[in-house]
Order: sequence, then structure tokens, then C-alpha cells
Amino acid sequence: MSGESAIGGTIFEVRAFGIPIRLHFTFVLLLVFLLFIGIGGKQSGAFTALYVLALFGSVLLHELGHALMARRFGIRTVEIVMFPIGGLARLDRQPRARQELWIALAGPAVNLVIAGVLVVWLVSTGGWVPVEKIVQPTDQNLAERIALGNLLLAVFNMLPAFPMDGGRVLRALLALRKTEREATRIAAGAGQALAILMGLYGLLSANFLLIFIAMFVYLGAAQESATARGQTLAQGFPVRAAMITDFRTLQHGDTMRDAGGLLLATSQQDFPVLHGDQVVGLLTRAALLRAMMSEGPDSFVAGAMDRSFHRLSPDADLSEVLGNLAGHCSLVMEGDRLVGMLTAENLSEFLLLRQIAAALPSRG
Repeated sequence: MSGESAIGGTIFEVRAFGIPIRLHFTFVLLLVFLLFIGIGGKQSGAFTALYVLALFGSVLLHELGHALMARRFGIRTVEIVMFPIGGLARLDRQPRARQELWIALAGPAVNLVIAGVLVVWLVSTGGWVPVEKIVQPTDQNLAERIALGNLLLAVFNMLPAFPMDGGRVLRALLALRKTEREATRIAAGAGQALAILMGLYGLLSANFLLIFIAMFVYLGAAQESATARGQTLAQGFPVRAAMITDFRTLQHGDTMRDAGGLLLATSQQDFPVLHGDQVVGLLTRAALLRAMMSEGPDSFVAGAMDRSFHRLSPDADLSEVLGNLAGHCSLVMEGDRLVGMLTAENLSEFLLLRQIAAALPSRG
């Protein structure tokens, strides 16, 4: 599958082992916040920055552990996105229960290895600082705090609740005896319950960072539950069952004025761009507005269109492609021929109709 859409809100991209690694803008805000609160104590600014970067590197290695274990099972990682509560390795398909178990365990295992190596090195060199002195950050206890940070990352991620790794382990174990949907529902419910407890404790203790983490955990668990519900409703249906077949297109020689006219005259938000009968790109609403403001209405759509658009086969299983849509428009291609479009809006309508249809027999 080519042109998988990236998660929105990401900035800056590098690659490791061929995997795109992107930072979510909220993660950058967290890095700035950690640097701000760390400077001014007994630890120098340079060592504060080094500590924050070391934790960033530990989280990244954690996600690479997931990605490389997934590769062993023939599962490709679409991207790694760094969020404030950790990273997310997006896989191109849902692993089976036993595969998910090992993939989920690989991340915390990396953090335990990092912590173990640092502890062995510190003890062997006689540089270990007493535990009671680790609480106060100094330049001398940097390695101990990095080791402790990795240990806490492993323990936190192994909490048995979505979207943490422990929740995925829980789902994998449950899926050995239950349906995937039921296993996901239980694991996601545990994640939401944990998030509520964390949020309440954060409110009572005035710990706003804990409240922030609880919010992300709750939203992550809710999203996993919604995705599992959607996959169940879409199972057994091809992409062609949900795609739009009545749509408008642009030619690569059209201008932004032409595109703006279509945007106003129709309810369509994204427009396939053709060169004759061949699809050469996709012009999204966001790209249209950016080009209109920066280049003007007489600029050409070819300069603003996405040439690496997301494409789907009309016969692909709809339940298997839900996770890769990421809220963006996909073009449905039969060979080189454009036969439809799949957007978040019409997909939501399809799933809603499926949910209503599934409920009808129980009412009648």
C-alpha cells in the first residue's frame, strides 16, 4: 500500500531503519516545559538538556523495539510518532494475538536493558549514588536518573490498560480465548478506568502533569475502542462498499481559482488531480487554502497537490485499512483507473448505517 497518511499535527521527520520518525507538536511543547522546569536547580543547564534528550532517546528506542519486533513477523511500521506520554509505532496491519504479545513486550524490554546496563556500569565503576540522593537532580547523579527513568518507563508502560503496552499485552492474552473486539473492549475499559483514577488523584494532589497524562490515556483508550468497533462493523465488506463514486476532479493545468470554485460549488473537500485520464495527485482543502494565500488564485494546482497520495484497492477488506486512513482522503484505484474516493466523512456514515442495520433485528 503506497502513500500512507501521516498522523496530523506532526513536525520534523528523520528515518531510522527505514522507518519515518515524526514529532507531534505537543511533544515539542513538553520538551520545552521539561527544560524550563529543570533549569535553575542544582543541575546545570547543559546536563538538564542532556537528561531530557536521554529520556527522549529512551522513548525512541522503546518504539524502535516495537517496530523491529514487528518486522520479525513481517509487519511493516508506517511511522513512529512521539507524543507527550510516549511514542506510537503505527503498524500497517493489526498483528495476531501472539504476535502482538511479543511486539508489546519488546518496548519495555528495551528500557529494562538500558536501565540494567547503566546500573551494572555504575556499580562496577563505584559511581553509584545512594538512592535517597537521586531525588535531587545534580550533574553527578545523571546516569542514575537516566537508569531510574528507563525503569519507570518500563513499569508505567506495563500497566494493564490501553493504550499502554500492558494494555496490549492484556488484549493479546484475552484474544487467545475471546474475540478481538471483546478483548479490545475490556482492555480499553481498563485504560479509561485507570485514566479516571489518575485524573482524580492529579486533581486532589494539584499535579497538573498527571492530569495531562490521564487525559491522553483516556483519549487513547477511547480511540482504540472506537477503532475496534469500526473494524468489527466493516469486517467482510470491501472498500468499494463504502467509497464515493460521485465526485469532481481537477486537471493538473487548472488554477487555484478553478479549485476554489469547485470547493464552493460542491460539498467536496479533496480533489483528485488528473493529467488526461491519469491520476497524478490529490489536492486537499488545507493545501488549496495554503496555496491560495501564499501563491495566489492564479497559481496552478500541480504545485500544491500531494503526489504521494494514499491509494486503496476497491477489493481490499475495509476492516484492514481503517487504521491507515488517519482521517485523510484516500483514492480508490483499480490499476491506474480512478474508481472512487474514501473519506473520513463517508466512512463514518457507512459505519453508522452498519451499526443501525446490526441493531434492527434485536428491535424487531
